[in-house]
Amino acid sequence: MSSPRILINGAKGRMGLALLASAQELGLTVSAALDQGDDLAAALPSCDAVVDFSHHSVTAGLIDLAILHGKALVIGTTGHSSEEKARLCARAAAAIPCVWTGNYSVGVNLLYHLTAEAARVLDTSYDAEVIEMHHRFKKDAPSGTATGLVEILMRARGLNEADLRHGRQGITGERTKREIGVHSLRGGDVVGDHTVVFAALGERVELTHKASDRGIFARGALHAARWAAGRPAGLYDMQDVLGFRSPAQ
Repeated sequence: MSSPRILINGAKGRMGLALLASAQELGLTVSAALDQGDDLAAALPSCDAVVDFSHHSVTAGLIDLAILHGKALVIGTTGHSSEEKARLCARAAAAIPCVWTGNYSVGVNLLYHLTAEAARVLDTSYDAEVIEMHHRFKKDAPSGTATGLVEILMRARGLNEADLRHGRQGITGERTKREIGVHSLRGGDVVGDHTVVFAALGERVELTHKASDRGIFARGALHAARWAAGRPAGLYDMQDVLGFRSPAQ
């Protein structure tokens, strides 16, 4: 589908406004721009794809409506628990094309790809830590992007959430090999900075992405909406949209 009609949910937020501006810049048709209190059920039938950057409490109902009307769905909302996200992903993937990732920028998705490669090459003698910083108004931590990076590291090293260290305080003892440190900084108007550190005795490798314009996420999400409209049902992410994922993955 070359030019799908796109419904933007969460249109009054920072990302919603960026999506509206980017849609106009790209010449895309926005069938509706909705926010809290608007009638999503009434507006949804007239679109081809929904881009959602609203609130995590809305996601379950949105998925139900998208399934009911057979609409592609792009979810950028964060703040879901791991269990909730897994349940919602499974429900969406069984019935509609759904793109769900913590970050829609091309650069960040390259960071995901490079982090997976680094984790494959560097063994556990390289301590892995994830550091993220966002603006003072962000309500959840760690960020969706940081969570995505952590998930890549956990898969590569066979770890789970019990092995995560969200900041450290007090007499923590020496760092073990079965740890991934996760650190969230908040301040000012930072759009989004993410760094993955692999630190060994004698050397350190750092992979960093810094965003200065929220438009990169908006343009990526709109690209995902165009890509997803008309696709078979399934759960996708930006690695699929951008063609970074190999056929074996």
